Amino acid sequence: MERLAFFLRTALTLALMSTGAIALSVVALLTAFRLPRFYRETVVAALGEWTLALWNVRFVVHQDRPFPQTQTIYISNHTSTIDMFVLIALRLPNARFFLSGFLRKLLPLGLIGYLIGIFWTVPQSLPEKRTEIFKRAARTLRQTGESVYLSPEGERVTSGEIGHFNKGAFHLATNLKLPIVPFFIVVPREADPGKGLNARAGTVHVYVKPAIDTSSWKFEDLIANKERIRAMFIDWNKEHRS
Repeated sequence: MERLAFFLRTALTLALMSTGAIALSVVALLTAFRLPRFYRETVVAALGEWTLALWNVRFVVHQDRPFPQTQTIYISNHTSTIDMFVLIALRLPNARFFLSGFLRKLLPLGLIGYLIGIFWTVPQSLPEKRTEIFKRAARTLRQTGESVYLSPEGERVTSGEIGHFNKGAFHLATNLKLPIVPFFIVVPREADPGKGLNARAGTVHVYVKPAIDTSSWKFEDLIANKERIRAMFIDWNKEHRS
């Protein structure tokens, strides 16, 4: 019965994503593709909420102030497939996302990503292409004034530890001089599917941390800043998983 429930939920998730992609396409056509923020914070956010509900996953946000309405870079840890659905359900104000280019091959996600302006990344083994992607993203964000989310963790770590941090988020922050708002996501072990899809019922907690000023950051301090922020995540991991 458990396996049957898994396959049924997986099929329903695919159907939901496909239906959402079609609905979003219709809305985009009717609005001449001019309202990406509306697409992200209504249709796509609802898809995230419905998908979590389908898998009996709730999420609770712990914050002492609303997300900023000004241009911001958001970062978080990344340990589970659940993270992606929680992130889009958060309705981060006027925020675009970086996602692995691998997901673009999944037709519903690829179409949704195109319509909401996802920045698709490539593996670390292609450094020149990654550099060009981040340069292009910086130019776009400077022009549009949009915020952006990306995870500095290059690989999901299922052991509960904080993984290696990539430089992209910190290079972007140094380039654009935008504040970083970090948040720490805690997926309970009994609900965590890791890299898979078989999530179980549980409550995800999102702890929003104070903004980090990057206005004085310099490129020569990039590695030091990256490791300093990673150390914060290591401390938060101990705090929120103890």
